[in-house]
Amino acid sequence: MTWHATILTLYPEMFPGPLGHSLSGEALAQGTWALEARQIREHGLGRHRAVDDTPAGGGAGMVLRCDVLAAAIDAAASADDPRPRLLMSPRGRPLTQARVRALSAGPGLVVVCGRFEGVDERVIAGRGLEEVSIGDYVLSGGEIAAFTLLDACVRLLPGVMGKAASGVEESFEGGRLEYPHYTRPRDWEGRTIPDVLTGGNHGAIARWRAAESLRLTRERRPDLLDPAKP
Repeated sequence: MTWHATILTLYPEMFPGPLGHSLSGEALAQGTWALEARQIREHGLGRHRAVDDTPAGGGAGMVLRCDVLAAAIDAAASADDPRPRLLMSPRGRPLTQARVRALSAGPGLVVVCGRFEGVDERVIAGRGLEEVSIGDYVLSGGEIAAFTLLDACVRLLPGVMGKAASGVEESFEGGRLEYPHYTRPRDWEGRTIPDVLTGGNHGAIARWRAAESLRLTRERRPDLLDPAKP
């Protein structure tokens, strides 16, 4: 069964963009996953296909209208469509590798790319949109965030990566950052590959990698080791 992603955006010409290259591009060409970018403005109002209006209560910027966006969502996904409906938003829950793995195991996604100051709150509740953030910063729109989300999901689809193990021993998969990697040449500018990695003792290599993973996590992301963290 093909994993199907539908993107709702004001800039469908941005897709597939980087997703049309490398592993995701090959998988797209092979039919492992499908991508449909739909223009929200097709459901805009009036001669100019207006999609936004001034914010209630005043303030800067414009807001995507609930009636326009709801019509776009309804045209893209029926009420019984099992795919999660996501809204890329800086106020959403942070995207995690665990969430990515769960999404990649499903039938696909419907992703709404916001613009302007945001979207009318009523459509978020009315169409069951799950807000998702890729970091504590603000982008011009949700498209770049959608690229990140889709790339993270697609690479986990069966057959996309050359080796299944490639997706297992990575940062965040075990709640820690990934250990360091090395390859030839053995000596480069006076820096050498750690002896343990060239000694052929697989047990020692596994222990070294586990220790390095823990060291890097403690140094760079101690929050991942916090037992109180949900």
